[in-house]
Amino acid sequence: MDLPTFLVQCLNAVQYGLLLFLVASGLTLIFGIMGVINLAHGSFYMLGAYMAFVLAPAFGGNFIGMLLAGVVLAALFGFVLEWVFFSFLYQREHLQQVLMTYALILVFEEVRSLLVGNDVHGVPIPQWLSGSFALGSLMSYPWYRLFASAACIVLAVGLYWVVNRTRLGMMIRAGASNRDMVRGLGVNIQLLYRTVFAGGVALAALAGMIAAPMSSVYPGMGSSVLIICFVVVVIGGIGSITGALVASLLVGVVDTFGKVFFSEYSGVGVYLLMAVILVWRPEGLVRRAA
Repeated sequence: MDLPTFLVQCLNAVQYGLLLFLVASGLTLIFGIMGVINLAHGSFYMLGAYMAFVLAPAFGGNFIGMLLAGVVLAALFGFVLEWVFFSFLYQREHLQQVLMTYALILVFEEVRSLLVGNDVHGVPIPQWLSGSFALGSLMSYPWYRLFASAACIVLAVGLYWVVNRTRLGMMIRAGASNRDMVRGLGVNIQLLYRTVFAGGVALAALAGMIAAPMSSVYPGMGSSVLIICFVVVVIGGIGSITGALVASLLVGVVDTFGKVFFSEYSGVGVYLLMAVILVWRPEGLVRRAA
């Protein structure tokens, strides 16, 4: 493998890992703080992709405006969904949570089918991000993929700042450690849960909106993302933002280079990585929310 090809694969690995982080960070916060095993989290990624498909014509070339509108709509949807559905799951057993959130997947898929059909759709890359730049004399890399990586890095830094440097983040970290103590200190734990859930939905939807121009928008696209995101959460440590970021990048590297060097066995690499890390650190790379 020559240097330009290696650089392209490195960029692809980082871009894929950072997109995974956006989805997995919301999942690990919801699981770590609220204690809900949310199998429907991948559907929020699908929701974002389909929102990009629906909103793109309305916003024209204003891609950033479309992303902001989609994030607001997704956060409002998450806030209402937690209020009318997930707030009743906290005291249920994990098996009931799994069954009920799996039922939500079926509901979301059916609603998606009724509203936009079962065809495969594409979202155009904005004109100002079209094209590519040269990597060596023979290789090039799309500007949009570089934009996607940069946007994810900015969001990762912002999320780290919110969780570790703000009052809201202090309550989130305290809620992950001891929710009864937080409730006893007078924190509105229901509002905190809804805020965290809405943020998790918004992050997953934003990842779907960013990914939509790079891939097709198709039915069931959230299922494959959900599986790999649970792997990221387990590797990184439940409730840990830092762990989710490190695990996402590791998974991105293993998956990308596994497809290059061991294409026939590429699907095994990520799960082998998870097995090795769990043998070494059963609690994940980071033990607590950080």
